[in-house]
Amino acid sequence: MVLQTGGIDYTSLLYALSFLFVPVYIILGPRLQVYMALNDIGRGLSRLKLMKDKARKETIDYVTTTGKTVGDPSPRIDQFLDYVTIMPVDIDPNGIVGKIDHVVTVRDERVRTEVGDLVSDKNPVTVSVSENLLEVAGALNNIHKVVRHYYLLGKKTNSYFMLLQLQMIMPQIVQEADALLNAVDTFKLAQPVGDGIGPVIASRYMYGRDKQVVAKDTVMSISEYKGRKLYVMKAEGPMAYVGQPGVGIKHIIDDMGVKPSAIIMIDAALKLEGEKTGEIAEGVGAAIGGIGVEKYQIEEVASGHKIPIYAILVKQSILEAISAMRKEIAEASDKVMTILGRVIEEKTKEGDNVVIAGIGNTLGVAQ
Repeated sequence: MVLQTGGIDYTSLLYALSFLFVPVYIILGPRLQVYMALNDIGRGLSRLKLMKDKARKETIDYVTTTGKTVGDPSPRIDQFLDYVTIMPVDIDPNGIVGKIDHVVTVRDERVRTEVGDLVSDKNPVTVSVSENLLEVAGALNNIHKVVRHYYLLGKKTNSYFMLLQLQMIMPQIVQEADALLNAVDTFKLAQPVGDGIGPVIASRYMYGRDKQVVAKDTVMSISEYKGRKLYVMKAEGPMAYVGQPGVGIKHIIDDMGVKPSAIIMIDAALKLEGEKTGEIAEGVGAAIGGIGVEKYQIEEVASGHKIPIYAILVKQSILEAISAMRKEIAEASDKVMTILGRVIEEKTKEGDNVVIAGIGNTLGVAQ
């Protein structure tokens, strides 16, 4: 249909204007896209700044009140927030795990020493919570700095593709940062977190039994189940530690001379979108996160002695893993106990030794 009024053909006019719009869009379109990306990233960056400032304030308040720090701890905490760990060179991968283990051990010892000097309250729980709060504040500070770096660099170079990539992953970055911030209140109250489901299961076997230290911040008890001897291990609670399960399992097998028929590991696992919190999955292999040192140590000793490793995993989101343990995760412990009993009965026989490792942050979970 042709629109024509007073001799003016509006259809042809609109058609001609559409051709003029194309070069205008080609010239101004990228600038408009850059502006929209900068605006979107800027809002996310502002949220990240609020989060890292709040985490810093909460940490200072905790070490001042609960930790009973003498004087103003702000300068030392600010210095700690920029603390970096330089990983060893990996050009020659031979022996790299031992080097990483050494660097991480030195870092952990220094952090614990500095926190011990910072807080006057030497309660182990207070010290461990202070360590975790500093780790959270440091992580949020680092996330903010990295995002700000690429934001300013993209703005400076007017690089749309750099900004587009950052814009696409900003929702995930903010979500993970929000999970870290929510963990602050949980740590301050010394409540069990979702990641502590492994230690919760182990503690049910260890309650009322003698404990012995098998590695740094790691304890073990000997129990029995239908004619099997169980060597049950977890991080020492109720402090906010994950222990050294790799060193602990190696100590049980190599130093104590125990010959287990199986190693069963219980840990939290990151669920996929659409999966329900508290769902349980079974598998084989070393069920443990981190940078890989503990996983390597467990796999090394297990493969060296031909010991099968079985895994029981409780699914949860990253937010649930570092927040107060939800009802669905706590209730999954009974199901895990049932599955654990079945695995022991199916994979071992009477008279066998079994190593059970409850993996995870043992905050608020005694033994």
